[in-house]
Amino acid sequence: MNVTLNFFHPILLLLFLTARVGGQQPVSEEEKPLYHLIEQYAEARDTKDTALLDRILTKDIDQLVSTGEWRRGLKTAKQGMMRSSTTNPGDRTLTVRNTRFLGPTTALIDARYTIKNRDGSLRNMWSTFVAVKENGNWKISAIRNMKPTGSD
Repeated sequence: MNVTLNFFHPILLLLFLTARVGGQQPVSEEEKPLYHLIEQYAEARDTKDTALLDRILTKDIDQLVSTGEWRRGLKTAKQGMMRSSTTNPGDRTLTVRNTRFLGPTTALIDARYTIKNRDGSLRNMWSTFVAVKENGNWKISAIRNMKPTGSD
């Protein structure tokens, strides 16, 4: 499912929630909240909505970004996210490729993370999200961004 950070359309959201891209199996009812969580994350990053980030990130979130920077804790992670979105402009797309439940309140979400730079070049990376269920709501507890060796 594609989530373009600078374009969020409710009708497309509904379509993306009901089927995966490329003829893959439909998204299960159990997976839909995880896809929605990543969409919310993408929207918050695109619109720099720190209040939404407060709702979807855990207080003890940690993030390892492709530069090797660790962002530990909600305040530090949000500051880093906002700084990164400002200093590295471009069209960002997250495409969920896989979800895996580790238990009833823990899941892994793997996504292709592509940044189209202003010069038209692409930065292709991967993101893995650890999601936990708190008070009945899925939240992001950890994010790992990586740029594999040999990728564009």
